[in-house]
Amino acid sequence: MKTIQFREALREAMSEEMRRDERVLLLGEEVAEYNGAYKVSQGMLDEFGPKRVIDTPIAELGFAGIAVGASMNGLRPIVEFMTWNFAILAADQIINSAAKMLQMSGGQYNCPIVFRGGNGTAGQLGATHSQSFEAFYAHVPGLKVITPSNPYDAKGLLKAAIRDNDPVVFLESEKMYGDKGEVPEGEYIIPIGVADVKRKGTDVTIVTFGKIIKVAQEAADVLEKDGISVEIIDLRTIRPLDYATVVESVKKTNRCVVVEESWPLASISSEISYHLQRYAFDHLDAPVMRVTQTDTPFAFSPTLIDEALPNVDRIVKAVKSTLYR
Repeated sequence: MKTIQFREALREAMSEEMRRDERVLLLGEEVAEYNGAYKVSQGMLDEFGPKRVIDTPIAELGFAGIAVGASMNGLRPIVEFMTWNFAILAADQIINSAAKMLQMSGGQYNCPIVFRGGNGTAGQLGATHSQSFEAFYAHVPGLKVITPSNPYDAKGLLKAAIRDNDPVVFLESEKMYGDKGEVPEGEYIIPIGVADVKRKGTDVTIVTFGKIIKVAQEAADVLEKDGISVEIIDLRTIRPLDYATVVESVKKTNRCVVVEESWPLASISSEISYHLQRYAFDHLDAPVMRVTQTDTPFAFSPTLIDEALPNVDRIVKAVKSTLYR
């Protein structure tokens, strides 16, 4: 094993797949000459050249459309958005072209394409630059949606996404690019659609994903001091969602708290809550609780940011409420 940054894990995944398959290419704003806005693609232009690492204009809809057309004609593009907030402009191509092409063409055309970039809040960036899009894209049939929480998962899942024959939305936290973690020296793939139990426990299940995993771990440490054993499930893939792992955990703990960075209405936590009451109702000893971002546009004020996001205190309170404590 070696210890590398999150951004390096993504770079290794892309570079390894580009060496393996000449059809794979990377395009996006500042990915080439500038080495990527977050230095994810550092050095890739030197290795693969300007025909496979391509700087684009500031025109997300345009270069996303070019990539969709390229994927329909045999290439396997990786599209980097500087942030998924800007990719709202490309939603027409992602949702109306990439996601629907296989069905609309009667199986004649598929879109093996990865759309990736920074997602979620990253401090004082204001309401229009701080949104989490997991539920937004998971709502759409035809898309696969991935949100890794650490370098190991990021590399293995990105390699799987690049090899997948369907369009994949790959959401990375801007605040995690510098995070370090252990990654194997050799090649490995993590299958899409399989959750990971990050921490074993017996009293309550916390289900979450992405950078909120770290907050959940902190909350679990606090709860452990009160004698409460927490099991933490990292969904990793939002669509397809690994319902079975969540249900099996709740059958053991009999309680569940779902934590996510985005808003509460029509959310991933809503979906999981429904699924548990449908398929694990007899095992629940308390209602499923949710901890989400407050139902407001994101603030610029640091004080309001701290109040808006899921934090240790809110998670601890939610867990204790399921235990009637």
